[in-house]
Amino acid sequence: MPQAAHRHTVSLTLDVDLPYLLHVPDGTAPTGGWPLVLFLHGSGERGDDAEQLRRQGLPKRLDEGHAFPAIVLSPQCPVGDVWPQHFPALLHLLDAVAARHGADPDRVVATGLSLGGAGTVHLVAAHPERFAALAPICGPWTAYYANAAIAERPVWIFHNDGDPVVPVADSRRLVARVRELGGAPRYTEYASESHDAWTRAYADPELLDWLLDPRRA
Repeated sequence: MPQAAHRHTVSLTLDVDLPYLLHVPDGTAPTGGWPLVLFLHGSGERGDDAEQLRRQGLPKRLDEGHAFPAIVLSPQCPVGDVWPQHFPALLHLLDAVAARHGADPDRVVATGLSLGGAGTVHLVAAHPERFAALAPICGPWTAYYANAAIAERPVWIFHNDGDPVVPVADSRRLVARVRELGGAPRYTEYASESHDAWTRAYADPELLDWLLDPRRA
């Protein structure tokens, strides 16, 4: 019997529960609303308790008392999962927080470390209309996700040259790929044998200022 073409249509509902930390600045928002920074953690903070997110990265920096005039949304990825599995839920959460707290839709920036660095590049590449810029830190496989949308945005990439977990070659390939696509990525490579490039990166006042600056074209 020859094969025949058919179509199957079904409506599916997926319930997702994402814990998250939220930082909202004190005071009155600027004209247009607060900038919003989406922070994606690494594999070690996956779980079902958002308090774990205070241990690393931007949430830790905020808990140390840094005054940061932006909304910072830090969701938590479930154990055993990776960020792309939860992109629909992430975007729904992002929209809800932005609407509730008066974020500026033209000043939404993504950043993340390790697994979250990869998630940052993948998310912006898949949904570029949502983001003004991105700052991935020591993310694996990132060059694989880079596309023209990444090259069109400000991007600042960080890695340690002796990283024993995610090879520095991954970020170097990302830089080369973005340049091939016509972009002008900023790249910071630290001299260190540690995987942890994020503590130094998020302690840099220049990066924190940079996260506040981009606007969506």
